[in-house]
Amino acid sequence: MALTYQRKFEKLGYHLIAGVDEAGRGPLAGPLVCAAVIFSQSFSHPLINDSKQLTDRQRRVLFPIIMKNALAVSYTLIDPLTIDQLNIYRATQEGMLKVISQLTTKPDFVITDAMKLPTLELPYEALIKADTKALPVAAASIIAKVIRDDFMEKLHLQYPHFEFKSHKGYPTAIHLKLLKQFGPIKGVHRTSYRPVKDVLNQKN
Repeated sequence: MALTYQRKFEKLGYHLIAGVDEAGRGPLAGPLVCAAVIFSQSFSHPLINDSKQLTDRQRRVLFPIIMKNALAVSYTLIDPLTIDQLNIYRATQEGMLKVISQLTTKPDFVITDAMKLPTLELPYEALIKADTKALPVAAASIIAKVIRDDFMEKLHLQYPHFEFKSHKGYPTAIHLKLLKQFGPIKGVHRTSYRPVKDVLNQKN
């Protein structure tokens, strides 16, 4: 698939277009990761795509290619406590605003994956399924996903009984079973998410 939506804005005179995406809105455990990527207008790569359309191996091959070829890359991890305090929508907005502000090259336009950023002081578009339409957003989705997966694999070493390496914190059948068996891990599970909240309520 040609990820060329950003060309629309290049034709309008924007040259530094940041793509912004996240990984980890749905899981019951672990951080939310937001990422932003800017490429030069001349850059393209036939294998970069929405991270969900790629295998783990493909994402890990593309990760260093993106890091090497991007004009700027930024990412941030939002911990479960902050997600619980803000709610996941607000946490995603805050994370996206942060990664845009951290870019070492300032963008002149931003494309987000469907997330509205009303306080952003730059022109932007919240594009539905942007990670399947715009190259820098697809690249940001890969960066966010690999960083989050790495984090969850480290959590697996710390809490092997929760098998985070296999389910990455998502509400799979095995994760829900282990959650009921062991109870949530403080600082790791998102207590505002219903399956976690239900287990906590049962234990009280």
